[in-house]
Amino acid sequence: MSVMVLGTASHVGKSTMVAGLCRILRRKGITTAPFKSQNMSLNSWVTDDGGEIGIAQAMQAHAAGIQPSVDMNPILLKPKGDKRSQIVLLGKPVRDVHIQDYYKVTDNLLDVALEAARRLKDRYGALVVEGAGGAAEVNLFGRDIANTGLARALGFPIILVADIERGGVFAQVYGTISLLPDDIRPLVKGVIVNKFRGDPALFADGMGILEDLTGVPAIGLVPVTSVDIPSEDSLSIADKKAGDAPVRIAVIHLPRISNFTDYEVLERYASVSYVKPGAPLQGFDAIILPGTKNTIEDLEGLIKSGTGEEIKKARAGGIPVIGICGGYQMLCEKITDSGTESKKGEYKGLGLIPCTTIFSGYEKTTTKVKRVSSGHGPFLSQVSSVSGYEIHMGTTDRGNAREAFSGEGVVSEDGLLIGTYMHGLFTSPDVAAAFVTFLCERKGVSWTPPGPEKDPFDALADHIMAHVRIEEILRFF
Repeated sequence: MSVMVLGTASHVGKSTMVAGLCRILRRKGITTAPFKSQNMSLNSWVTDDGGEIGIAQAMQAHAAGIQPSVDMNPILLKPKGDKRSQIVLLGKPVRDVHIQDYYKVTDNLLDVALEAARRLKDRYGALVVEGAGGAAEVNLFGRDIANTGLARALGFPIILVADIERGGVFAQVYGTISLLPDDIRPLVKGVIVNKFRGDPALFADGMGILEDLTGVPAIGLVPVTSVDIPSEDSLSIADKKAGDAPVRIAVIHLPRISNFTDYEVLERYASVSYVKPGAPLQGFDAIILPGTKNTIEDLEGLIKSGTGEEIKKARAGGIPVIGICGGYQMLCEKITDSGTESKKGEYKGLGLIPCTTIFSGYEKTTTKVKRVSSGHGPFLSQVSSVSGYEIHMGTTDRGNAREAFSGEGVVSEDGLLIGTYMHGLFTSPDVAAAFVTFLCERKGVSWTPPGPEKDPFDALADHIMAHVRIEEILRFF
């Protein structure tokens, strides 16, 4: 059998719950695969065969002990602004589409999703399916392919997750179940109240009230946890708090920031702030220009806000600056677009590296990579090799610039300016620790890298099992 995890809203913890359930089932000897028919996110992952999927499904696959595949997230929407998104279908970019036009093709896309789900189920035997957003968006019922429409087609038992931290949990749960279509409502077999703070005993009567109101067992009251797994989308940035570590790192919070999960390991070791264009950059020990879905639009916003000049001043003042993917492209002297990434034209970059980026076609590079560090400069000299992945449109002509990694990227003569297409540079704890150690030494402060941490998926599974009547879910497998 299989199970479906729906939510009362976005950001209630569906992705985390699915990852935890995948690891719990793996421990029980049950092979299962995660599945999300449609995902809207700029945080993505490259599969072994070069397909692109949402990062949450890749992490859930790792929790299940299997390799990520495009069938786990057959439809990925990557927002580009102005109500347009890029459709990535079965791992490959198809076209940019306006939201109104997208809704005209959802019937066909549901068929694609169901075929992917069938292939996964044939291969692995069981699925843990994640819905998208809130399950009871009644205005979307006629064109829904991620919640009720998918639930109707699959017929799996449903676990509903609510977020008590938002407040109004009784209305969340009762309202969602009440608004579900008549044929879907009986599939709801359990309710989990997530992100609880305080003494669980104080909400014991609340769990009983939920059961009385809905007629559905309230099977779990899960406290807020600091278990560290990658965030699914940009909603998570608002929850981030910079710590009080010895060094401060600014990640520029571009409007269309992508794959900011690249820096979540750094958050364990340093005080990482996501700084919006226009906000001051004084006092930071390093600046990172991250990836973006729209390099040119975000570059223009960066320059207009004055942050582009601040980055140049920081670089001139000896502050390390690192550009990754779209951030790397922004560091160039010039960007030329044939009209595929944005409007056709030639655009002036920040001019910090003597390179040119060209967008000449709709093709996208999606590949896993392992690169050897050039060893040039005080940071890269502490790095031997790095495994990561590339997801980008456009190519960059490096000219005679010094390579940062074997066959890719740029590093300045002083080693303090680095540009690379490689996502995952800082997801390796060793590389992240080397970067923070380098920054601490520059600042003259002492820092000892923390020891190895427990597997986050095991920690998550332990947390869920301690607070959920897991036998109520295991009976579906």
